[in-house]
Amino acid sequence: MSDEGFLLSAENVRDYLVGRGLARDEEEIYVRELGGGVSNIVLAVEWPGNPERRWVVKQSLGKLRVKDDWRSDRARIFREAEAIQALRPVLGPMAVPEVVHIDHENFLFVMTAAPAGSLVWKDLLLARGGDAVLAREAALLLAKLVNGSVGNRKFERQFEDRAVFGQLRIDPYYQVTAGRHPELRANFEELIETTRGVRVALVHGDYSPKNMLVCGDNIFLIDFEVVHWGDPSFDAAFLLNHLFLKAYRQPQVESLFIQMIEEFWQTLRSALGHTLLGTNGFAGFEALTVYHLGGLMLARIDGKSPVEYIQDEVTKGRVRKAARRILVEPSRELAGAIEILREENHGKH
Repeated sequence: MSDEGFLLSAENVRDYLVGRGLARDEEEIYVRELGGGVSNIVLAVEWPGNPERRWVVKQSLGKLRVKDDWRSDRARIFREAEAIQALRPVLGPMAVPEVVHIDHENFLFVMTAAPAGSLVWKDLLLARGGDAVLAREAALLLAKLVNGSVGNRKFERQFEDRAVFGQLRIDPYYQVTAGRHPELRANFEELIETTRGVRVALVHGDYSPKNMLVCGDNIFLIDFEVVHWGDPSFDAAFLLNHLFLKAYRQPQVESLFIQMIEEFWQTLRSALGHTLLGTNGFAGFEALTVYHLGGLMLARIDGKSPVEYIQDEVTKGRVRKAARRILVEPSRELAGAIEILREENHGKH
């Protein structure tokens, strides 16, 4: 039995919606489970008689569904709903859901779904490899998030609390991985301290292909539970990390992933506002992004939330070696990280 009270399921969500006046008892409703990751229950609700009415019901879990004991404040779900409401005017209605209903007692909310026929970018990447157009769109969307929030004192006050970022990113990714690689502890501690000191714009915190639903060339962004005021290089590195990891998983199409990596980076560089870059210019942003990249690569192999699509020890070993090199080498440029990818992916180093 769960100690978290009422939990949503495909079997009870209809009654829940009817009880809250969000649906009528006589209506035909179709419900299916979506991939809620390790931290949430997520259900899609559709009305066959009204194809334009498509919702997603999301409920946070206190104990995450991983092997390690990993817990997080369930109230993060309200931060997510708040972030969606704040960012919809910034990113536009085609890129962000609309909040329909918030239930504070049961730690859940209801939002509109992505356009019909949308596909998860992660699935497309794993199935067919590269897509430079979507990499460019992901960069433009991230730049819009950063440029639309940097210097916004209202956003800074609204999202200054970084407790959930610590619970879902810093602790399980960086601190746990540092404990499992004590030879790199100093690097992780420096990375944690540095990113804690950067507070310049809104950060999505889970800027990943699994949270990007694609319809044509448009990206519909979801999963805002880790949004906070902080270090935007974390988002850039988070997306790059997933492209790097998939290149290790699919070395036969490595060149396609490198093309995406370069397209994402060059587009982001062109689109970011000068206010963000500050006195260090783009070089400072790049150096911290690449530092995060090394930490995240190792974290997704040996942290609390390893990627599920890299299981064989040979590939894990290649990622570990590459991540170590990126973390310890003083020159933190993306071109150098790409060269490390090429070398380690084919055992040339």
